[in-house]
Amino acid sequence: MATGDPLPAALGNALADFSRHLAAERSLSPHTVRAYQGDILSLLDFAAQQGIAHPGELDLTTLRGWLATQYASGAARTTIARRGAAARTFTAYAHRQGWLATDPGPRLASPRARRTLPQVLRKDEINRALADTEHSAAQGQGAAQGQGAADGNDRIAAALAIRDAAVLELLYATAIRVSELCGLDTDGLDASRRTVRVLGKGSKERVVPVGIPAMRAVARWQERGRPVLASDRSGAALFLGARGGRLDPRAARRAVYAQFGGAHARLDGVKAVGPHAIRHTAATHLLEGGADLRSVQEFLGHATPATTQIYTHVSAERLKATYRQAHPRA
Repeated sequence: MATGDPLPAALGNALADFSRHLAAERSLSPHTVRAYQGDILSLLDFAAQQGIAHPGELDLTTLRGWLATQYASGAARTTIARRGAAARTFTAYAHRQGWLATDPGPRLASPRARRTLPQVLRKDEINRALADTEHSAAQGQGAAQGQGAADGNDRIAAALAIRDAAVLELLYATAIRVSELCGLDTDGLDASRRTVRVLGKGSKERVVPVGIPAMRAVARWQERGRPVLASDRSGAALFLGARGGRLDPRAARRAVYAQFGGAHARLDGVKAVGPHAIRHTAATHLLEGGADLRSVQEFLGHATPATTQIYTHVSAERLKATYRQAHPRA
């Protein structure tokens, strides 16, 4: 069998069943399901080239041989670690389904991905960005309420400025993911309690507190900006794109990069970052402000404290940097 040929029927059916399991039973995102599909397709394609036609024939030698080809092709350490994890997930599923008598996955070693510390903005940097978007939104308030076709483009631009200020404020106030922000509906925000209901990974819902400045920015968007962009396509979406549909994560990222990213960023002297760095920044500032790790875990929607632990390292590194800069005998 050559690379790229159709898989044997039993392997193809196993991959389809596994994909349905990930999407329907584990409620993983389409992006994550596609990543798993690609990794397992690669594994099964390799297995088929070795003469394997059924998932029950997979063994440790085959798994190791497949990972060895990844090394040989120059795949990054993180890629190999991810593919090893995908293989272990697949063999565990195959064992539960009865396709494999024993699960070889736990004996498959793969390199640990090196965890790099997330990029974090200083408080003065995030404050400058928020102040700048606030200024743009305040300037746009009057224009967003203008009348007539002649100022239609100005009204849309003003509404987008109001929206972008609310997006940035809410991302920093709540540390939610950009996909979670784009999935918010108008009834998800509770103004009286100052909370927002978020649907996170694995379709897990959580309620996150929202600060006063963010509530104020979102209220201004709902009152002055959203009606300008709203259309039949809007539905219950809280944040809208320029054409009236639900805000797309790519458009939300562009709004953040417009402040921080690259040569066209609005602010000089501020790191080039995207929305996920705003999440990292909020989590780090919470810990630096005295929040405990368990509370930050709930705030971020992490399944385990281990995922949140990295932010303690970020804070420690920042503390050491401050010490080296400020202490005369550092």
